[in-house]
Amino acid sequence: MGDKADYLFEASWEVCNKVGGIFTVVKSKAALINDNYQNYFLIGPYFKEKADTSFESDTVPLEFEKVFQDLAKEGITCHYGKWLIKGEPKTILIDSSGLADKKNDLKSLYWDKFQVDSLNSGWDFEEPLVWATAVGKLIEGFVNVRDGNKKVVGHFHEWLAGFALLYLKLNNVQCGTVFTTHATMLGRTIAGAGRDLYDSLDQINPEEEAKNSGIMDKFSTEKACAHNADAFTTVSEITGLEAEKLLGRKPDVLLLNGLDIDKFPTFEETSVMHRKNRDIIREFISYYFFPYYYFDIEESLNLFIVGRYEYKNKGLDIFIKALAKLNEALKAEKSKKTIVAFFWIPRDVHGAKMDLSLNKISYNRIRNYVTEKQSAVFDRIVRNVMACDSEDLCDPLAFGKTVPVFDKEFLTAAKKLRMSFVKQGNPHLVTHNISNEDQDPIINAFLENGLDNKEDDNVKVIFYPVYLTGVDGLIDLPYYEAITGCHMGLFPSYYEPWGYTPLESAALGVPSLTTDLGGFGRFIQEKADTTSGIYVLKRFHVPEEESIQHFFEILHNFTKLNQKGRVEEKMKAKQLAHLADWKVLVHNYFDAHSLAIEKAYKN
Repeated sequence: MGDKADYLFEASWEVCNKVGGIFTVVKSKAALINDNYQNYFLIGPYFKEKADTSFESDTVPLEFEKVFQDLAKEGITCHYGKWLIKGEPKTILIDSSGLADKKNDLKSLYWDKFQVDSLNSGWDFEEPLVWATAVGKLIEGFVNVRDGNKKVVGHFHEWLAGFALLYLKLNNVQCGTVFTTHATMLGRTIAGAGRDLYDSLDQINPEEEAKNSGIMDKFSTEKACAHNADAFTTVSEITGLEAEKLLGRKPDVLLLNGLDIDKFPTFEETSVMHRKNRDIIREFISYYFFPYYYFDIEESLNLFIVGRYEYKNKGLDIFIKALAKLNEALKAEKSKKTIVAFFWIPRDVHGAKMDLSLNKISYNRIRNYVTEKQSAVFDRIVRNVMACDSEDLCDPLAFGKTVPVFDKEFLTAAKKLRMSFVKQGNPHLVTHNISNEDQDPIINAFLENGLDNKEDDNVKVIFYPVYLTGVDGLIDLPYYEAITGCHMGLFPSYYEPWGYTPLESAALGVPSLTTDLGGFGRFIQEKADTTSGIYVLKRFHVPEEESIQHFFEILHNFTKLNQKGRVEEKMKAKQLAHLADWKVLVHNYFDAHSLAIEKAYKN
């Protein structure tokens, strides 16, 4: 690490404003950055409803008083305080709505100086443009009143904060600048359209592609920021390759994403959480499937995928095909294993399926009745243990012969409850009512690949299209708790600049799969053996059928593990997660900041 900034401003649209993965990046490392810089300030947009729950106002420091007053005259309101997360970093939230009427002037300015093409842009582009310009004005005002010997660095995440960087360059403000693109707009767009991004990088005309894709405004902003930053950074090797080709500049530093591993439970704690939350998920599985047919839930494994509904980018296409191959293999082997694969992929919904809600009611009636009668049943079991011959105690069919465990009243009531629980037909493929279900890509892929939840299928699929908030009315488990109730997390992404989900899964003691097209996958395969704990699926320059076969083999081998083997996998996953601890990876940020100082203050 070279020279250290005396003042560090880090700006992101996701400070106190959870939108996507950048929120996790900024939030999870904030305490460590705060510990290493005496004057560290996060800057985000001010949205009252979010600030009310995550931000606490504080007295404005003397060094900011004049700056805030001057900005207020331009219609820019600054809120000073702390973000209520670990480390409670000093935070400035900016309400730039008063500057909105200048948006067209700003668009003209950035076009004239940086060729940012935003003539036909809408508010989704204009709102961050206005806000980030206000961020630039804030830093400019601070630099103008600070002690001239103090070095200032501004770190800007994504194009949304990038206009602050462009504003500082335009006005020749002496401030080191760092720009981080977490994923190029053009790369995500091309991959999301189902096109082969990585094999065609050398043939792509970026400007032409951006224009044809309708993202010229965001692409040209991103490119301008990359070329004008003192230090240009991306979050992974794979995104670095993409940025070099599409934006025309090779990253100076890779800012790999980490987690604050200390915030995650210990392995012993995850083991307790697994049993508890697995049983809750098993209750859901019971009323989801058992009205139609029964399977041995003790021999079942819960797999999951979670993320945005990006069918190809998130690898949903090959996941379903690999599950289909697994289903056929297990059926051919007459395996006793049942695999339940959860697709926790949110989309628009119109309430849970009515019969699923009725199933839950019927299931709870059975549970409540058994709970009510359990004392009497328990007493009869105790009397049987005392009265039975030793041979009868070893024979499940003979046990209860001396003293019937269940009396006639219990059996009659249980029969009635069972009759009201049983249904004809097949379990649903999706838990909720969704628009145009027959046109949904996930549902159609299930059916095309023979994953229709028939009784003879060893692999069952459940599309669960709502966020895991803990109060969804069905499983009712928050995101992390739902993960710990599963046996493996699967994230076979085609386009994944970093990929937090496999890392989070492993940190929670749940084995996971990622790919060598994901930033985390490429990072972990260079650091460790990835044939257990965390698996890296080969997708880079690999034919799809070969990737699907590899995926199937990983799944198939996992189903053959006994409990001891699965515990060993959990331990290995937890161990590997420590390689991406922020305590190790945060030093890349320090290097980027030092590089920016070196370039900005070289004279």
